[in-house]
Amino acid sequence: MTDLLSDAAGAPAYDASSIQVLEDMEHVRLRPGMYIGGKDERALHHMVAEIVDNSMDEAVAGHATWIEIELHANGHVSVRDNGRGIPTDPHPKDPSKSALEIIFCTLNAGGKFSGDSYQTSGGLHGVGSSVVNALSDHLRVEVARNKELFAMEFARGVPQGQLQKIGAAPNRRGTAVTFHPDEEIFGTLKLKPSRLFKMARSKAYLFSGVEIRWKTEIDDGDTPKSATFKFPGGLADYLAETLSGATTYAERPFAGTVDFTEKFGVPGKVEWAINWTPARDGFIQSYCNTVPTPEGGTHEAGFWAAILKGVKAYGELTSNRKAATITREDLIAGGCALVSCFIREPEFVGQTKDRLATVDAQRMVNAAVSDHFDNWLAADTKSAGAILDFLILRAEERLRRKQEKETSRKSATKKLRLPGKLTDCTSKTREGTELFIVEGDSAGGSGKGARSRETQALLPLKGKILNVLGAASGKLTTNAEINDLCEALGVGMGSKFKLDDLRYDKVIIMTDADVDGAHIASLLMTFFFTQMRPLIDNGHLYLACPPLYRLTQGAKRLYVASDAEKERALEKGLGGKGKIDVQRFKGLGEMDAKDLKETTMDPATRKLIRVEVADDLPGETGDLVERLMGKKPELRFQYIQENARFVEELDV
Repeated sequence: MTDLLSDAAGAPAYDASSIQVLEDMEHVRLRPGMYIGGKDERALHHMVAEIVDNSMDEAVAGHATWIEIELHANGHVSVRDNGRGIPTDPHPKDPSKSALEIIFCTLNAGGKFSGDSYQTSGGLHGVGSSVVNALSDHLRVEVARNKELFAMEFARGVPQGQLQKIGAAPNRRGTAVTFHPDEEIFGTLKLKPSRLFKMARSKAYLFSGVEIRWKTEIDDGDTPKSATFKFPGGLADYLAETLSGATTYAERPFAGTVDFTEKFGVPGKVEWAINWTPARDGFIQSYCNTVPTPEGGTHEAGFWAAILKGVKAYGELTSNRKAATITREDLIAGGCALVSCFIREPEFVGQTKDRLATVDAQRMVNAAVSDHFDNWLAADTKSAGAILDFLILRAEERLRRKQEKETSRKSATKKLRLPGKLTDCTSKTREGTELFIVEGDSAGGSGKGARSRETQALLPLKGKILNVLGAASGKLTTNAEINDLCEALGVGMGSKFKLDDLRYDKVIIMTDADVDGAHIASLLMTFFFTQMRPLIDNGHLYLACPPLYRLTQGAKRLYVASDAEKERALEKGLGGKGKIDVQRFKGLGEMDAKDLKETTMDPATRKLIRVEVADDLPGETGDLVERLMGKKPELRFQYIQENARFVEELDV
């Protein structure tokens, strides 16, 4: 063990010279996931959104009236506006560079930090333009400002010359950015007209004062070659189009706008539209400063709190006691809602801005919507009564299902005959329960000592489960491991799967932290994806994250998940006294119950990865699973050939 703590013979010394300092553009290219969420199709289209958001900020601030988005035949995309134009004069802190060059080549540089140039903005981290520049093999900026036209070009974040003054532009103003995503980063992925068209239209709905112009030179057979969007009604128009032809409980949606400046004395506003319909499942689409927030956040929480409070208050006003049983779950069941807020200096979770974290947004949205909703219900008693009756029916149905689930769970538990297999939990309801799928009886033995008897169940499987895509269809129904899994979950496969019959709230794949464990996890995910897809779509499937090593130094203890993490910890030390003892867990069965509970099973200290299928990749995920796990090995070989050059060094 001493050798692990000393420099190996002939190895380079670990000193100050070993610490790398990367330039901004180098760091973005090395770790694009930190800035745009990865290197997949979603991240690729997020690059366009970053540039469009800059133009939208100009429009929201009142300086631009139109934005044009154009997809070219060569894969380039252009975003133009008639705003003020990016400043081109020398930057005060570095007069040798223009402000434009600073913006496109320096992280955390922009005009949205001080609040003087923009009251509200979607691009607030100062990284959007520079990140797009770093991840493009070609980018050209044209700025028409003060009746003069300027241009500058870049390649992979590096200027290809100085800012050039092209000439006079007496009838033009604004910024035009044209770029091409770098194939070294994104491989063969291409920008899709359909996705960009959808984004262009949604931006126009989010700010009624702007005109969005769409063009494409790529014909996908479905997307219009050109279109112009401008919607004076904003989100109300958006919801009307979304629910076009559907029966709704309110003749007109509950929609409105509140200016935060007038109500709270701070810049910003909130706009919303909601209606209920029996024709489709409910949804909510939320935005902050025109940026989509698919994971919701504080503005959504404030909106639903206001709606729930208003519905219950109306039920009390009309002496309908059943209204007290309505929950947020019932509101969402048939509620189709759009919420868009504009606030100053919003706080998001991550650079991709998927979730709003600004605490004040919840309070302001709640207060703004509450006043108007109470008045709307009182003014339209016919719609209010229809909505209340619908929500009460949803609440009664929810409570009935809960009661049936409690009854069916009790009976199902009695009927199960899996001696030595399923170790069930004692809870009589599904809520909060978890089923851990583990490798073999030894892992199951450790898990029994680590679990919470009330909420956590264990199902050991023998070795590797059947590859359902590589096996004959008849083998599925006769495979013992698959039958045990289905019986433990309480559901059938394929068309026989019913989500309401699922016996556990979370299904957690807990395999060894090695290659074999990863293979078993892949086989299980393939099974769930092909045979129980709603289980994934509704957020019930997870991966556990057990450690590979335990490092101990005196009283200090550290668990790590990879060889690379182990080496870094050994170099840094744990802060304890004496030698560092290294124990490698060859499998979960080698971990004692205390280790397994602390690292992998205790909700307070563990980490889980939720298995999801990207909403923006319809059909593509299924094609990829078939390609990698199906019966044709030549497709797997082809995939490896096509993607091997994009594989980065892995921490394993």
